[in-house]
Amino acid sequence: MIRRAVLIVLGLVWLGPTYLLLVNASRPAASYDPGSAWLPSGDFELLANFGRALASADLGQSLASTALYSVVSPLLGVVIGALAGYTIVVLRLRHGFWWFLLIFGGTVFPSQMLLVPLFVGYSDAGLYDTRLGMILIYTAINVPLAAFVLRNFYSGVAFSIFEAARMDGASTWRVFWRIYLPISTSALAAVFILEFTFIWNDLIFGLTLSTTADVRPVMTALAGLMTDVYAGTPVPVGLAAGLVCSLPTVLLFLATQRLFARGLSLGSV
Repeated sequence: MIRRAVLIVLGLVWLGPTYLLLVNASRPAASYDPGSAWLPSGDFELLANFGRALASADLGQSLASTALYSVVSPLLGVVIGALAGYTIVVLRLRHGFWWFLLIFGGTVFPSQMLLVPLFVGYSDAGLYDTRLGMILIYTAINVPLAAFVLRNFYSGVAFSIFEAARMDGASTWRVFWRIYLPISTSALAAVFILEFTFIWNDLIFGLTLSTTADVRPVMTALAGLMTDVYAGTPVPVGLAAGLVCSLPTVLLFLATQRLFARGLSLGSV
């Protein structure tokens, strides 16, 4: 009984901000009152408020760019990470553990330490405020996680599978694409979902490496929506934009929760 009561209380605490967000994002744009934030409005103007946000902050292009980054970069990241794990574990790369530490060691440092060198390097290389530049940085920061997960996964795969394939005449490249990559689908999917969520919700790299509406990620555009550049933006409009722009990650988790849980378990094959 006590456990159930505690779970109910914790659930209400977690749902409270969600309720406030939904209720106030659905209010008419000009009728927001902090004193009545907990009271629902008789009108439901969530989509209308989101439409106003699209027009005022040009969110359409930012959403398209973010969708591109969130799909292409994780795909590249998981493939490169899988190749790294396959090379270290299966091909038994010399000093493989130290190569793995080199790949994964970059995650030890805070992302803020990378911002100034990235800004200078991107400016010199002509990658600043370009979609290619954003794809490159998102791919690079996602490779270590993929390498970590796939290295652990391939460590649990019997080496005799590789030996049998090689005896049948398959090249190491073919063994990877036809055997090791397919059997690690669950692990690849789990990493892809995590990286998709990270990129979709990223703010710091978007603020540092992009400026124009057709390049900047959507969270950067949302941050700009509530700054002095868009002074006077009604609170319901900003809340509606944030709510709708957060839906893709929620829907992705709901649609792939079983695959995600199976991938995280890293069960033996």
